[in-house]
Amino acid sequence: MNSWILTAITFTPLAGALAIMFIPREKAAIIKWTALLFSIPPLVLSIILWFGYNWKTGGMQYGVNLPWIRDIGVSYRMGVDGLSIPMIFLTALLTTLCIIYSWIINERPKEYFWLFLVLATGMFGVFTSLDYFLFYVFWEIGLIPMFFLIGIWGGPRREYASIKFVLYTLVGSVAMLMAILAMYFNVVDPATGRHTFDMMVIADQKPFANLPQIQAFVFWALFLGFAIKVPIWPFHTWLPDAHVEAPTAGSVILAGVLLKMGAYGFLRVILPTLPGAATAFWIPIAILALISIIYGALVAMAQTDLKKLIAYSSVNHLGYVMLGIAAAVSPIAAMSADDRAIALNGAMLQMFSHGVITGALFLLVGVVYERAHTRNLNEFGGLWARVPIFGSLFIVACLASLGLPGMSGFISEVMVFIGAFKANWAYAALGTIGIVVTAAYLLWTVQRILLGPLNPKYEKLTDTDGREILSLAPLMALMILFGIYPGPILNIINSASVQIVTLFTRVGG
Repeated sequence: MNSWILTAITFTPLAGALAIMFIPREKAAIIKWTALLFSIPPLVLSIILWFGYNWKTGGMQYGVNLPWIRDIGVSYRMGVDGLSIPMIFLTALLTTLCIIYSWIINERPKEYFWLFLVLATGMFGVFTSLDYFLFYVFWEIGLIPMFFLIGIWGGPRREYASIKFVLYTLVGSVAMLMAILAMYFNVVDPATGRHTFDMMVIADQKPFANLPQIQAFVFWALFLGFAIKVPIWPFHTWLPDAHVEAPTAGSVILAGVLLKMGAYGFLRVILPTLPGAATAFWIPIAILALISIIYGALVAMAQTDLKKLIAYSSVNHLGYVMLGIAAAVSPIAAMSADDRAIALNGAMLQMFSHGVITGALFLLVGVVYERAHTRNLNEFGGLWARVPIFGSLFIVACLASLGLPGMSGFISEVMVFIGAFKANWAYAALGTIGIVVTAAYLLWTVQRILLGPLNPKYEKLTDTDGREILSLAPLMALMILFGIYPGPILNIINSASVQIVTLFTRVGG
């Protein structure tokens, strides 16, 4: 039975963007309220989706499957499982919170909020699509709005950062398109007798299972497309520039959702469709993940720009996601299906947790930058006594990011390391270097910003206001809630992990 809920989630923001087009640009308040009102239904529906999903049964639910372009095997097919539901909720939540935070935008607000809503549609579409044609369309829709958000509302080097972002991402998109076409021409839907873009049909048929060289080519093409988006070392160099120059809400969406699309691609596309190749190349994936973990943490420690520090911390934290994926597909005979599922659970929970924590950190950077007009860590000091609410929120977010027990980041990293240790204890041991360095640079950051003598320049600094607290409070609540009681999210993501493990272990993965 077709369900309307995924279509409503995906296209409600687009309807909002269309509505904004008919509002005169001088009516800034009406534009902002329109954007907010059209962002709320997807958030409410994503919560309904979360609680309505039957995780005990698992699999794809709330499905839509309608013919679209019959001649080339394209269908309007959507569905969600335990992998996509947390990402849809995270996207909806961050979109709404970013619109609330962006109330201060007075430069071309019509274009700003229009682009933000179009971007939301692209992100929702990626997480709901089960047809490669549809998936690719939404993937590209998410590219252009972020280009303009950085290029128009960004910092002094916004043109350079936005063009670099597009060029890197476009290279990955072209590589991914080549891989999708290769799969399309090697799979025939038994129901129609035609080539198909249907993700589920292609995953079931496991194309190129007996053609290892072609399978390797398709794997690395998909790998490039998703690795640039994550991004993992050495494909990460676009990320710090994009984060530093992007407006605050743009950085939140970039870190919280767009980077997760790359990791989502590994889990949704590569593991179920090319399990043999994923297993064959698990060591290169694990090595790149370890380099990302250690390199990202060390480079973050060297930064004096707070935004760039958090940007490099994303390279570090998403390395744990890739390490969990690599461990889950390793050919080590001692790893049981439960061990592999734990590694995948850790990777998925890290995706969600990083979105919540880093989203909060970037919002907090925006809070202090709007007041101090600097992000240079060496210019701060003693702010906690002057702005206690900001200081308390910043400490909570930093402790969550370094993986303090009782926070969601701790649970996800522990699960990743359990899986990594089972796959190769040396990889797990090396990965702990990143944890130590992360704790060091985040605590040092807290010290430089909040502790010590107050810089006289900031004697009159004002504390976090109601709008900013409203933007931050839900994120703070989630990082603590899922750190203390992760059951509600682990039940959902475990249903997807078990199914993925079953899919790739059938072929010796």
